[in-house]
Amino acid sequence: MIEKFKLKKFINELKSIRGRHTELVTVYIPAGYDINKIIGHLSQEQGTASNIKDKTTRTNVIDSLERMIRHLRLFKQTPVNGLAIFSGNTAGQEGKQDIKVWSLETPVPLNIRMYRCDQTFITEPLEDMLQIKEIYGLIAMDNREGTVGLLKGKSISIIKDMTSAVPGKTRAGGQSSVRFSRLREIAAGEFYDRIAEIANQEFLAMGKNLKGILLGGPGMTKETFLNGAYLNNELKKKIVAVRDLSYTGEFGLKELVEKSQDALAQEEIIKEKKIMQEFFKLLSTNSDKVVYGKADVKKALDFGAVDKILISEEFLEADAFEEQANASGSTVIFVSTETEEGAQLRDLGAVAAFLRYSIEHMG
Repeated sequence: MIEKFKLKKFINELKSIRGRHTELVTVYIPAGYDINKIIGHLSQEQGTASNIKDKTTRTNVIDSLERMIRHLRLFKQTPVNGLAIFSGNTAGQEGKQDIKVWSLETPVPLNIRMYRCDQTFITEPLEDMLQIKEIYGLIAMDNREGTVGLLKGKSISIIKDMTSAVPGKTRAGGQSSVRFSRLREIAAGEFYDRIAEIANQEFLAMGKNLKGILLGGPGMTKETFLNGAYLNNELKKKIVAVRDLSYTGEFGLKELVEKSQDALAQEEIIKEKKIMQEFFKLLSTNSDKVVYGKADVKKALDFGAVDKILISEEFLEADAFEEQANASGSTVIFVSTETEEGAQLRDLGAVAAFLRYSIEHMG
């Protein structure tokens, strides 16, 4: 989570910079590629840049390439996952120059090679690394409604919400109970086929990225669906939890995730919610064990009293607080704003802490 938070911050810093012309240099070096070949290529680009008509742009590109080449010479070889490097004039005022270089050893293997001069740095390959590759499929259903969705990290999304044509339990006059039951059974089977068709189509396409499937719903419908010949057999093997629910639809998917916490114990959504719920419980029952807000957390850090620090991804002073927390042996936990609890932390001042001991009467 810390690595993801820092990558996100790195990307946002790059995206905040805009060149006056096409003078910002982006280079991606894939894993295993000879870094000396890249240096040779950039030296050639310096020669090409001397043909740029606009004097300021020409100077900024040539100088950015020079700074980048000097930086690359610090590496004996390309880092194991690859290297992203950026260089450009950040002065923002016409006629002024402040060339800066950023580089990042990518957290996952980089498989593209790129050289680009543009008005902005090219960050899409890094943004792709932020996307959570492992995904859970969600199915919440009963005889009236079926909802197929996805859980990506902490985000729940609906793929398809369907309603059935299954008759109610009260039969029309003149129909025998056997015939009516048969009609309901046929209509239910057709509805299960529709749910399975969407699930099979969407989930199978994800291949190894689909880590598991959560299935739930009121009553016995989910078991009938699971035990019948509806869902693809490969997908059946990926079902990690079957849960009784009170709802279907959007609320059903949220309830399904909540009730599958044991199966998702290692996933970010559950870890984040659990730590925040623990914090709020202490805040209401034993408030001298926790603090929140910039001033109080800073005071606790100064006293060395912080056991765990919770830092919102939107906290502007995250680096300084993280550095001080690391120096005092505190556990640092970055919290997104994608969950309800994470949003509450942001609204409480974007930083909070569990304490080793009370600081109420100190200082």
